[in-house]
Amino acid sequence: MIGERRGRRGHEGSTVGLEKYWASDPMDMLRVRQDFVLAEVDTGSAPGFEGKKRDGKKSLDVGAAILADLQERLFAGHQMGDDPRRVLLVLQAMDTAGKGGIVKHVMSAVDPQGVQLATFKKPSEEELKHDFLWRIRKEVPEPGMIGVFDRSHYEDVLIARVRELAPPEEIERRYDAINEFEAELAASGTVIIKVMLHISMDEQRKRLLKRLDRRDKHWKFNPGDIDERMLAPKYREAYQVVFDRTTTPYAPWYVVPADHKWYARLAVQHLLIDALESMKLDWPLADYDIEQQKARLATG
Repeated sequence: MIGERRGRRGHEGSTVGLEKYWASDPMDMLRVRQDFVLAEVDTGSAPGFEGKKRDGKKSLDVGAAILADLQERLFAGHQMGDDPRRVLLVLQAMDTAGKGGIVKHVMSAVDPQGVQLATFKKPSEEELKHDFLWRIRKEVPEPGMIGVFDRSHYEDVLIARVRELAPPEEIERRYDAINEFEAELAASGTVIIKVMLHISMDEQRKRLLKRLDRRDKHWKFNPGDIDERMLAPKYREAYQVVFDRTTTPYAPWYVVPADHKWYARLAVQHLLIDALESMKLDWPLADYDIEQQKARLATG
């Protein structure tokens, strides 16, 4: 699909098209498949991309226009044509891996009225009275929307497993419940993209220290982040189980190396563009007589 985009989306005049520095499609390279091993992922790599940081930023700008066009088609399709389809981007990561940067630098390119962002923190007392998917279902994106989950239902099998917040049999039940939930979403017209931003311990240390060194970043630091950092080996084991149990044809996982912020943003943008292009979106047909409306304006 990379080589097709410039002509398809009207970017013939671009000197840096999406295909210029991509040697291969990252969607194929980043997708979790059978026998995937998280420990073998190089967090400092840039799979499929042959350019440098400056090239990545240029390519991100080109992709922003393409993503905005596709998002508007998705939104318009429901507004006028009642198209039930939608997209759900699930972002999971350890602290400082860049989830917020994805929202800020990738999703800011599209019309905000077409985006639903949900951030899942520690469950409230009310939420704990219900099944773990209760609060998730309330945030599922509406038709025509791109939904973004900053953390998600996977917290209930990651933190719960690492911190032993639920018995093993309950966690096992949740894997099956997640697969059923996502199958239900897919059947209703939701394209699901699940992304784990994978950061190294060294890079995470640098980013945490930066937060402590800068007054304008202190608000982003939580002493508990260091406690979670000490549990990183257990979290990696928990993620591996998640990949083994919940990557499916209808809700695949993608592991994105995140030591380079520019690459992580570019890769997620690429995954979104690929997903939207696979939907073969087009502008909806007008449900009124265009020439008649022109005539009314001419005489009005």
